[in-house]
Amino acid sequence: MAVVRLYYRQQPCHHSFQFPNILLPTSSAPAQTPSVNSHPNNPMPPSQAPSLRRAFSSTGSQTRMVPKRRHTHHTPFTPAMLNSKQTLTTISRRNLKNMGSLAESPKSNVLIVGSGGVGTMAAYALEKGGKARVTAVLRSNYAAVEKNGFVINSLDHGDIQGWRPSEIRNSIPNVTKQHNFKPYDYVVVTTKNIADISPGVSEIIAPAISPGHTTIALVQNGLNIERPIIEAFPLNPVISGVSFIGATEEPKGTIKHDDHDVLIVGAFNNPNIPSERSESAAKNFVELYGSCPDIDCVYEPDVKFTRWRKLLYNASYNTVATILRMDTSRMRISEHVIDDLIRPIMMEIRATAAASGVELPIELIDKMIFADTFEAFFKPSMLQDIEKGNFIEFENIVGEPLREAEKLGVPTPTLRVVYGLLKGIQWKVREAKGLVTVPSTGEGLKYGGANRKRIVTA
Repeated sequence: MAVVRLYYRQQPCHHSFQFPNILLPTSSAPAQTPSVNSHPNNPMPPSQAPSLRRAFSSTGSQTRMVPKRRHTHHTPFTPAMLNSKQTLTTISRRNLKNMGSLAESPKSNVLIVGSGGVGTMAAYALEKGGKARVTAVLRSNYAAVEKNGFVINSLDHGDIQGWRPSEIRNSIPNVTKQHNFKPYDYVVVTTKNIADISPGVSEIIAPAISPGHTTIALVQNGLNIERPIIEAFPLNPVISGVSFIGATEEPKGTIKHDDHDVLIVGAFNNPNIPSERSESAAKNFVELYGSCPDIDCVYEPDVKFTRWRKLLYNASYNTVATILRMDTSRMRISEHVIDDLIRPIMMEIRATAAASGVELPIELIDKMIFADTFEAFFKPSMLQDIEKGNFIEFENIVGEPLREAEKLGVPTPTLRVVYGLLKGIQWKVREAKGLVTVPSTGEGLKYGGANRKRIVTA
């Protein structure tokens, strides 16, 4: 049976949305509408609760109490944000009547590319679910994990010492050069999507893709991330994963997982193959991932809505935090950062989404502004990356929405300035990593130092 879960927080937490638990009916007995005023931190107006409950209770789904958890990271996904988009369905690990079951099938062969915090927790959930054999590609943490395995401190799974997936590798396997090798059914990409730095995702994963067979799951942020993948692999299904999880790696091989794992999955439109094939691949992946009893994997057919919704936060808070080196609570204290930057960017994203055919309810703006618990003084991921000297993934978060706006004739003046500033920050990282050579003279440069007499003004 399908299980639909609504995420509300019962107690105040260090960092996340705060809602009380709401349970849906589990039988034909008369349903009791829960009170949404039972907790002082609940920002949802009482009038919204009945409509939310009605929207989900008609599925005839079994419900389950979501355990009270301690959350310490930003989680911008709540039922209150769905509003007009009530199509989310969590697929039960027990039965999927309309799509066939994997219960008696052999384990799917899955490759995880990017085994930091998010990728490692994905690998663990897939293995724990029992329906996937996972190979994880490690980079800087390979030596530590090869020697000692992963140390995982998880609010969902507990404390795990010395864990390894079925196989670890320090490079992408080339399936064409291995004899009697079972092709990968899924290649799951959980790396940051640094679109302006080579090599790109399609080039990185190419050796592991079997044309026409492997499904490529992009568990990454941003807009239009599927386009270069579909261009490189036109006969393969490409699916979207929008992740809401708090998981970091520090030191190498040690994972701190402190926010519940919620993954929203849908199928990108690949015009070269039947849409039913892509949708089936997405639903099958939901069953694989959702077979782990401690996580929640959600199938959402409207991928565009899901990605534009998350951009409201990422294109504003994530980017402005990086530019100002400022956590979200201090932005709210200042007030002018919200009024002059955060809110205008969100409005520009919403207008661009509307022009592209995606209606984001206006109420989402304030919900996103207050998304982070004030006491957390939260630093978004892009700010954390720049503080570590890493590249930032701004092209798909800001550049792509900006290009969509220009194509559709939507004015986005704030987003344009933010984009220019982020490009400058990325240029400085490139220089620090030796990818930019700074010339000693400006000869030949557009804004170089041409030989001119200095003009002295009184």
